[in-house]
Amino acid sequence: MKTGKLNHFFTQNAIYIVLILLVAGIAMSDPRFLSVDILRDILLQNSTRAIIALGAAFVLITGGTDLSSGRVVGLTAVLSASMLQTADYPRRFFPDMPDLPVWAPILIGIAAGLLVGLINGWIVSRLSVPPFIATLGTMVIVYGANSIYFDLKPNESQPIAGLRQDFTTIGTGFIGPNGPYSLPYIVIIAIVVAFIVWVIFNKTRLGKNMYAIGGNSQAAVVSGINVKRNLIYIYAIAGALYGLGGVLEAARTGGATNNYGNMYELDAIAACVVGGVSTAGGIGTVPGVLAGVLIFGVINYGLTFIGVSPYWQLIIKGLIIVAAVAFDIRKYLAKK
Repeated sequence: MKTGKLNHFFTQNAIYIVLILLVAGIAMSDPRFLSVDILRDILLQNSTRAIIALGAAFVLITGGTDLSSGRVVGLTAVLSASMLQTADYPRRFFPDMPDLPVWAPILIGIAAGLLVGLINGWIVSRLSVPPFIATLGTMVIVYGANSIYFDLKPNESQPIAGLRQDFTTIGTGFIGPNGPYSLPYIVIIAIVVAFIVWVIFNKTRLGKNMYAIGGNSQAAVVSGINVKRNLIYIYAIAGALYGLGGVLEAARTGGATNNYGNMYELDAIAACVVGGVSTAGGIGTVPGVLAGVLIFGVINYGLTFIGVSPYWQLIIKGLIIVAAVAFDIRKYLAKK
């Protein structure tokens, strides 16, 4: 019995055990890794990725896949950045545009992401196109549209820079004086978003319907759930989260290009899968997704910190992803 309980504990908490072991292993190599400054840097660098991964989790829990998230990040980063340059910047995207309230381009970026999500949801639910193919198509379309916008005169595909301080402060500023214990605004935003997503997952009808659709879509239909309408809502929320992630990424880095967000969709899916979101649908938690993001954040930052080659980092990340999916499939087959 004790062995069974121990196995159950490790099965249910494997993701957190792996995270602790990763941190401990890197700290043994260099104890400075446990400093508050390092922790803050990891959280700051991965806040936008956490928001994007939470958006991807919505779709994955329904049993779908969203490949458009990275290009939506690039689109919304370019849109928001192009409207928030300083008035004296020599290569301003809109030379004659008056200074807008900082919230206006932010909302435009989020709305653009939501619109792409709505389109994805409509294609998947109304046209019955498999999510992989539907979002692959929109990924290409969004990148093309963003590149056309990015190439407009007078910008002509130049990196968008010279962003206003009231915008970049959102991505780089802190509460209180800048010190080891100050909390970045972007981390606070990510925490608030994670809490809202947790509420949706666990306390709303949409969340219950989402898990039901992922568990068995046919049974969900029989039980009276409007699967098509719920899928549109879910993809729209996911798109809005990608949009917010793109806006915050522009604020954090102080610029944008049409290649922003490249491969972010794979990082988001990988973080979700490592964090316990089932590839078969119907299973996933917010803490698990956040832990998955942190695992890859620790790998990227920590292994670089102790001088491990980036190529070895890729191998380690790949092994973790394969192991996580294999573990997930074993659990799924055991349930069946």
